[in-house]
Amino acid sequence: MKFIFRLFLLIALTISGLSASAQQFLTPVKWEFSSKKISDTEAELIFKAKIDEHWHLYSQFLEPGGPEATAFTINKSKSYELIGKVKEGKSIEMMDPNFGMKVKYFAKEATFKQKIKLIDNKPFSVKGNVYFMVCDDKQCLPPEELDFKIKVDGAPIKEVAIDTAITSAKEIITQGEVKVNNNTDLSLWAIFAAGFLGGLAALLTPCVFPMIPMTVSFFTKQSKTRAKGIANAITYAISIIVIYVILGIGVSAIFGVDALNALSTNVWFNLFFFVLLIVFAISFFGAFEIVLPSSFVNKIDAKSDKGGLIGIFFMAFTLSLVSFSCTGPIIGTLLFQAAATGNYLGPTIGMIGFSMALALPFGLFAAFPGWLNSLPKSGGWLNSVKVVLGFLELALALKFASNADMVVDAHILERELFLVLWIVIFTLMGIYLLGWIKFSHDSDLPYVSVPRLFFAILAFSFSMYLIPGLWGAPLKLISGFPPPDYYSESPNGVGKNTMIVSNNTTTLGDGSGECPNNLPCYHDYDEALKAAKETGKPLLIDFTGKACVNCRKMEAKVWTVPEVDKRLRNDVILVSLYVDDKRELPKEEQREEKLGNKTFKIKTIGNKWSYLQAVRYQTNSQPQYVLLDHNEKLLNQPTGYDPDVQKYIDWLEFGKKEFAIRTSK
Repeated sequence: MKFIFRLFLLIALTISGLSASAQQFLTPVKWEFSSKKISDTEAELIFKAKIDEHWHLYSQFLEPGGPEATAFTINKSKSYELIGKVKEGKSIEMMDPNFGMKVKYFAKEATFKQKIKLIDNKPFSVKGNVYFMVCDDKQCLPPEELDFKIKVDGAPIKEVAIDTAITSAKEIITQGEVKVNNNTDLSLWAIFAAGFLGGLAALLTPCVFPMIPMTVSFFTKQSKTRAKGIANAITYAISIIVIYVILGIGVSAIFGVDALNALSTNVWFNLFFFVLLIVFAISFFGAFEIVLPSSFVNKIDAKSDKGGLIGIFFMAFTLSLVSFSCTGPIIGTLLFQAAATGNYLGPTIGMIGFSMALALPFGLFAAFPGWLNSLPKSGGWLNSVKVVLGFLELALALKFASNADMVVDAHILERELFLVLWIVIFTLMGIYLLGWIKFSHDSDLPYVSVPRLFFAILAFSFSMYLIPGLWGAPLKLISGFPPPDYYSESPNGVGKNTMIVSNNTTTLGDGSGECPNNLPCYHDYDEALKAAKETGKPLLIDFTGKACVNCRKMEAKVWTVPEVDKRLRNDVILVSLYVDDKRELPKEEQREEKLGNKTFKIKTIGNKWSYLQAVRYQTNSQPQYVLLDHNEKLLNQPTGYDPDVQKYIDWLEFGKKEFAIRTSK
């Protein structure tokens, strides 16, 4: 239970932000352009971006090799002169998972300002455009260029809102309503599950477990009737929930999700949390006990003697304080990770799950006191739980050390070293569970119980699972916890396939070595369609992006499965179209197209494929997979991110059979 809980906690928190990409038009940013007179001779142009939850807009000042920086182009005019450059508000600095580098970005809102000197006394308009890119933690939308026209007449004017995404989607979507896939529910349920598992682990610690029979016996014996005892115990359980929920609400209210999200990539905060978890781990190993000031605990405990609802509430509060040495690391880790998901309700939902698991036994055993006799006796096994949690705290501490290392690009804790340390930690955990090593507070272990044996097997198995990662194995089970492949001594790993995007506009032939997993593929639609007709195979379009995390996950978790890989190599002609390819098209191919009531500028290769995806398939999210016959007609409905391997195989097989039917006519 101990090992499984923590492993599930790590995995649940990692996947909490993941969901299938919605096949829809994403419109995460709206721009508002306005002007304001600041003196008789000067005015200020204001560019304000309103950004949807979980999305971010990049700063003007970024290092090369990463996302597109926001850039403003302001046309010259005899009516005004620019004063200095465009200034921006305070940005957030973090490690961007899409690009693997530290970037500056804005969340929820961004404001840019440009001062101008007024030369013409008559009203005039300032024209130009803003070039920008928006991402969330899983994907990036293609860079976009938006024209603006700002009226300047010497007096403040109302802001004019302009929708920056591909607007009027209703006008171009003719095949039915596009439904929004909201991943908030999935994230919150995952956070709740992680909190509940954390609460179950806390129950098995020496600080909490002995309190269950003691507390329940107190309520049942001190109450005049059994019903009253049950009611008091349930009130006690509800009080525990209220206390921890207040803690979760307080974290969100005091810090705010954005602040905690920013802290999650702050080098000093990550180092602080690394040290804190190391201290907790040493405490769990029995070197010392972490307790709150006894004077404070005694004052709270004294209030529990008042009786009634207030007394019961303070009894629950006393339990929370006394058990802090065991529950503190779990609560702290849970709050931090829940807040870092970017969901304002995350800390509160996490604490609801944690407190419900913690409070559940008090209500159940009060209602069924006979169950108390079936509880295992307190003893040395409770200390073993603490020691196992200590090993897990050590493993988790390395994640925060890794975050700090990557933020400053120090390359001290690279992927290989991280995995070696995890291998050692979980191997030592298995050795401890078998009783080969012991700590100061451990009881003698005359024999190994069956549960300890199975948990030891799990620990050793997990260590063995990690070893191939040193030579390039993807380690899908812990994806997101070790440093990424590129952050290592040997970025490609031994035998590790790589994906290289061709420097040419068109990749002819099979394109081996230039495509995901060394698959044969093309990067130009027309060439791929021609090859499909020549070989008599259907065409599989892979709308993807260099910065698309879900695209990489599909390529690593689904496309590498032999049954999928075989079909991609033999049954279809694959064309991977990168919608964020920044290379410019030849001048004769650059153009502007109407998309609804919006002008879509096609200047780059990525613009070309993004426009193709938007016009034909009514979406601008990646990945999107489309199977076509030789007449460019759909063989089945396009699909997107879904790590279910069998569903992807069934999708490919359906398209293959439909293609065979059409070509046989």
